[in-house]
Amino acid sequence: MAETLLVEFGMGTSLRRGDYTQAAERAVKDALWHNSINLAELFGFEKTDMRITLDVGVQQPEKVDVDVLRAVFPYGHVTVNVVKGGLDVPRPEGQEGAGHPTIMANVALRVGFEMERKDG
Repeated sequence: MAETLLVEFGMGTSLRRGDYTQAAERAVKDALWHNSINLAELFGFEKTDMRITLDVGVQQPEKVDVDVLRAVFPYGHVTVNVVKGGLDVPRPEGQEGAGHPTIMANVALRVGFEMERKDG
């Protein structure tokens, strides 16, 4: 089991398109941009050894393309969990994008490693 060493949070929006994947992808990038810790090197691991767990909250989880979210990460083993959460904010009639709410997505990003080395 991977030991969690870092947790970051992010928020993203899709202002006019009503796109849950876009909002979630922006939230992931927001979380990633918050940290610049080189965990792999600090613990003597390769970046490919990272165990990344991504929890995404949006009002319509079934509308999130998890493959798009996985593609944001250049390395590591990524597990994506999408649950009901976030917020849909109605847009007033007559405003650009009316009929599509502003989508707000929240993410929690956990990074860890299998701390017992296989080579001893």
